[in-house]
Amino acid sequence: MGFDAVEIPVEDPELLHVPSVKQALEDHNLKPVICGAFGPTRDLTHDDPSFHKTSFDYIRRCLQISAEVGASFVAGPMYSAVGKARLLPPEKKKIEWERAVNNLHKVCVMAAEYGQEIALEPLNRFETDLINNAQDLMRLISDINHPAAKVLLDGFHMNIEERNIVDAITLVGKKLIHVQVSENYRGTPGTGQTRWEDYRKGLELVEYRGVVSIESFTPEIKELAGAVCIWRPLAESQDAFASEGLKFLKAWAS
Repeated sequence: MGFDAVEIPVEDPELLHVPSVKQALEDHNLKPVICGAFGPTRDLTHDDPSFHKTSFDYIRRCLQISAEVGASFVAGPMYSAVGKARLLPPEKKKIEWERAVNNLHKVCVMAAEYGQEIALEPLNRFETDLINNAQDLMRLISDINHPAAKVLLDGFHMNIEERNIVDAITLVGKKLIHVQVSENYRGTPGTGQTRWEDYRKGLELVEYRGVVSIESFTPEIKELAGAVCIWRPLAESQDAFASEGLKFLKAWAS
């Protein structure tokens, strides 16, 4: 199709045969990006410390996979479980914030052991109550205070939560190491209401040189579809989603 990179979501590390992935990447001259999946059992802010251990074990394996396939970071909203969205009293919110900070600092130390970084992602208010926009994320990264803590921005979430796309991108600045895109309705880039000129302007201002990946979802993948509320197909086929989206993005970036 002409892609330069492929983003690999690691839902279950045991299902990923790393030598085969490495060979496929080499055969097709593709750069890998590793993205984590943070369901209910992977929650660094949970009251039960056993959930933290589950998260650490999973993130460590993702970091190992990332290093093994030649990627440089693991991306995702790893501060909390996706779908954990509640109106908390301030004292409870403070406790969960401090857990996220302390546990993500440990993750950063772990990442550095593998020569890796982490790209933390804000999610919209319907998917988390902790980190919803660039401002939230920069405060979190400041509190973590470790050089391995970097930024992933996802246009779908930004279209919901950011007042100004350019300002959000310039706020994170050089911390930005990965960008995900889709349309406002999570469909094929170029077919919706996204203000693509603002994304381009912001990325140019921060001199972004990383991957811009299409984050595609299908109701056929039940676990992920349920987590992100994809109840119907968003394109005639996943191949059409990919090829048409790539054509639009190449024109947008040229």
